Amino acid sequence: MTTTSSPHSAPLWRQLQLAATALGAVRSGQSSTTALAAVEPALRPGVQALLFHVLRCLGQAEALRRKLAPRTPPPLADALLCTALALVWDDEALRYDEFTLVDQAVEAAKQVPGLRGQSSFINACLRRFLREREALLAATSGEPLALWNHPRWWIDRLKKDYPRRWRDILRAGNAQAPMTLRVNVRRIDPDAMLERLHAADIAAHRQGPVAIVLHEPRPVDAIPGFAEGLVSVQDAGAQLAAPLVLESLDLDRPSRILDACAAPGGKTAHLLESVAADAPLHVTALDIDPLRCRRINENLERLGLQPQATVLAADARSPEAWWPSQGRREPYDAILLDAPCTASGIVRRHPDVRWLRRESDVGQLAIVQAGLLSTLWPLVRPGGRLVYCTCSVFHAEGQDQVQTFVAHNTDAVLLPSPGHLLPQAGAAGHGVPENPSGDHDGFYYAVLAKRPD
Repeated sequence: MTTTSSPHSAPLWRQLQLAATALGAVRSGQSSTTALAAVEPALRPGVQALLFHVLRCLGQAEALRRKLAPRTPPPLADALLCTALALVWDDEALRYDEFTLVDQAVEAAKQVPGLRGQSSFINACLRRFLREREALLAATSGEPLALWNHPRWWIDRLKKDYPRRWRDILRAGNAQAPMTLRVNVRRIDPDAMLERLHAADIAAHRQGPVAIVLHEPRPVDAIPGFAEGLVSVQDAGAQLAAPLVLESLDLDRPSRILDACAAPGGKTAHLLESVAADAPLHVTALDIDPLRCRRINENLERLGLQPQATVLAADARSPEAWWPSQGRREPYDAILLDAPCTASGIVRRHPDVRWLRRESDVGQLAIVQAGLLSTLWPLVRPGGRLVYCTCSVFHAEGQDQVQTFVAHNTDAVLLPSPGHLLPQAGAAGHGVPENPSGDHDGFYYAVLAKRPD
């Protein structure tokens, strides 16, 4: 790894400095997205790669830091030390020389006025680690936090929900997610899109009806056809939502769908891409955040789908404020409820989530999910359906939530559904009955039908 500057890079010490600052922001409760937004755009990809690697190894790094310095250093010094430890402990993925890492971490401390006094301490800790690596790793090997790089409460919950599979879920959460595309079949055939990628020397393979997995991620502006709306970025697991919503509809007749928590609009777009341009289908995309609604509109415009969609900035929990605004209170033929959740199924894609969530969040979010189900169910016409979805692997946000709902709503029938999809990697995946094959994040899907009058 070079430590010289270029228009699109920075010395390693500067990247370590920025990654440590972002780690400190995550520890204070900011998402990595917000923390990285403060980084100069030209440097952001490199700093994100460092930060994500650190977040995936943070449990081990913190365990090592406690052995090296039982007394917690000041926050920024601790963040820089843990950043360096995470990289020097497992540097294979990033291919850094360990002595270069130590040297540049010390330089990063020297370059910050508030950290200069900690540079000798950081140097001593890192060089001791290099000398005593095996002994220190052995001393931390029995700690669940170091072994699995997830909070203890998270590990315990997975053990309870998945007595046989919890280790696989944790391993998957520590892996790097692939970049998966959803082909806009209104504009191009998936095989033709795959050929176009191969012609641009982009290695990729088909997965499922409209998904293409890239073998190496790349910026969207480097993907042929992205700007023209031929493809979108969407995990293969998330691509199950639209078919589950549409499979009950007679698309020769006018149909109304509500995407209740729609931002950033991937599932809304997939619904519209899946039907003919002249199909009498209209989708209302609802989200509480006006800025995120703007993102929905931008995505729909890029994909050429706006005429068949209405985007509303409103709270799904208060239909009295937005349902009348569309004229008569006509019920929906189908509702997609992609409910707010812990995001425990997408930690490989968002490695900060495990460190941002608290155990109490699971119960609090389950209350929000139950409230949304209860509020939106009356908006489904008799004979219609509601697809409940979360990007969570926790039973409290999936099967437990739906079982409770069905028990308290006699007009609701749980149809055969995917259930909990466990995160997995590889072309074949694991042999879980409800899992589709291939590489995807963790999700939960339940299809609820409303009994006819």
